[in-house]
Amino acid sequence: MSVVVYPAILDDSENEKNYYTVTFPDVEGAITEGNGEGEAMANGSEILGAFLYDTPKKQLPVPTDIEVVKKENPDKLVVPIFADLERARRETKPATVKKNTTIPGDLAYEAEQAGINFSKTLTEALETKLNLPKKSH
Repeated sequence: MSVVVYPAILDDSENEKNYYTVTFPDVEGAITEGNGEGEAMANGSEILGAFLYDTPKKQLPVPTDIEVVKKENPDKLVVPIFADLERARRETKPATVKKNTTIPGDLAYEAEQAGINFSKTLTEALETKLNLPKKSH
């Protein structure tokens, strides 16, 4: 398991009471919200994992000492939030893109008759050509 822990700021000063905006001083752009501390922390864990799951371990941001963050945010709730990066990696679907290609008509006809999935075949061929590990598609 690859677990990371970062200090998070839960702030309801611009929302209704107990509706928190969650930010991470060390992870720019990782922002979420939640109704109550529990939901805010759960959503914080999810967004933290989503932002860091594909970051190489050596490039992960260094977490600021939580006491420093508390001193800098005396009127806000500062808590440690963890994320399981392996779980986030498993649960995050990679983006897919549509590509328009041109192939000989007779080849397209034969492939269609054989029930070949063009997207899957192209993906597998590109993985082979690029010497990438096969992913489950």
